[in-house]
Amino acid sequence: MRVSLEGEKVILVPYMKEHVPKYHQWMQDPGLLQATGSEPLTLDEEYKMQLTWTQDPCKQTFIVLDKELVIGDFTHGHPHVEAMVGDVNVYMNDLDESQLAEIEIMIAEPKSRGKGLGKESVLMMMAFAVENYGINIFRAKIGESNEASLNMFRKIGF
Repeated sequence: MRVSLEGEKVILVPYMKEHVPKYHQWMQDPGLLQATGSEPLTLDEEYKMQLTWTQDPCKQTFIVLDKELVIGDFTHGHPHVEAMVGDVNVYMNDLDESQLAEIEIMIAEPKSRGKGLGKESVLMMMAFAVENYGINIFRAKIGESNEASLNMFRKIGF
């Protein structure tokens, strides 16, 4: 399903190969790796990962664009790398519970944190998962030291 979702502050676009270099650059940050529970990958591995994510029916990934940073008019299908600030994902991997999904958010750009972009992205992704996949239970796994993420998820009722 290759759609874009537009909110008040963010646009969620499918994770495209054009996004990989900037995404890879973010994932060189030890703090982001720790906060997301990720392992560092080579650029080539990141391209392969992007491809597998777009083909996996149990995963839905969107790149988060800050609407204020989009240059020109938003065009569906254009990656708008200049406006990338993070990503949001749902994983439907629990075979025993088809209505449950794990949700993740990463606002990688420090200048874009604390502006409500993560909250809006998560709420949009949850609505998308409810409408398109029949998900009605969401789980978020967050490290105890990630106060910003813990607080944001608590604010929206987790």
